[in-house]
Amino acid sequence: MGAARRWGRRRLWPMAIGVGVVLALVGYLAVRFIRSAPSDGCTAHGTDGTTVTLDLGQASHAATIAAVAHARGLPERAVTIALATAIQESKLRDLSYGDRDSLGLFQQRPSQGWGSPAQIRDPVYASGKFFDALVKVPDYVDLPVTVAAQNVQHSGYPEAYASHEAMAATLADVLTGREGPALTCTVSAVDSSEADAAGAEGGSGTDDAGAGRGSGTAGVVHEGDNEGGGGVVAAVRREFGRVPTAVPATGDSVSYPVAEPATGWSLALWLVCHAGALHATSVTFDNRRWSSDASDQGWTHISPASAESSTVAVRVTA
Repeated sequence: MGAARRWGRRRLWPMAIGVGVVLALVGYLAVRFIRSAPSDGCTAHGTDGTTVTLDLGQASHAATIAAVAHARGLPERAVTIALATAIQESKLRDLSYGDRDSLGLFQQRPSQGWGSPAQIRDPVYASGKFFDALVKVPDYVDLPVTVAAQNVQHSGYPEAYASHEAMAATLADVLTGREGPALTCTVSAVDSSEADAAGAEGGSGTDDAGAGRGSGTAGVVHEGDNEGGGGVVAAVRREFGRVPTAVPATGDSVSYPVAEPATGWSLALWLVCHAGALHATSVTFDNRRWSSDASDQGWTHISPASAESSTVAVRVTA
């Protein structure tokens, strides 16, 4: 019996070593795959070489702030002030909590007349209310960010806004479209049922900015608007406002004629930042294309002769 046991042990050792090697190899390959797989998120490149990296939720909220400013015809400086404020107050996250009854991107308080909790948790509404207050500040465009923001927020730490001005200015410069395809997002495939569930939550947003799909835009997408583009038309109308009327293209595509390149790029970047919620599979403008199935490649050049190419219209497929 003793010899049999020793023989059994000798046979088990090579098997155990073999299994260990296989498991180690599988683990190594898994780690390699995870590290090499592109991470979801958006990157903006400033003209001075500054790079700003946001997760998808943060990027969608930043783009919404810029879009609401565009709809109201406000200058880039207003976008910078609003972004610096939202970065300080919530890190560009639609929070369901805060000091006392503060909520949302700008930590606005229902008790102070900013709106109901549900309204404040809607990034479009919250941005509009911030701009309503900002434009009442005399000469706000010429004021330091700290002073302008404090006139709206009445914060206990007014000096804090200044520390976010550089980041906010880069994002404002990019999201207003003046720098062309200076922002791109890597977006994993989004299951339609998962996105619908997020949209069903309405415009209340999500505390997990990485999810992004629970932004105010997602609620609009699923309101039952039957126009082309899978709900894109309703979302663009609500946030961008001043963009020309959508023109149906082929299949599930919609085109937006634009008079100025900056407007076209501002809309194109907004669409990419909200691609997950909008189910957008591609966005094209100015002979460039962003596609969800190759989002890690950014904006790629397309032939001017392509049916999708255009320098006068933004085209989105959803």
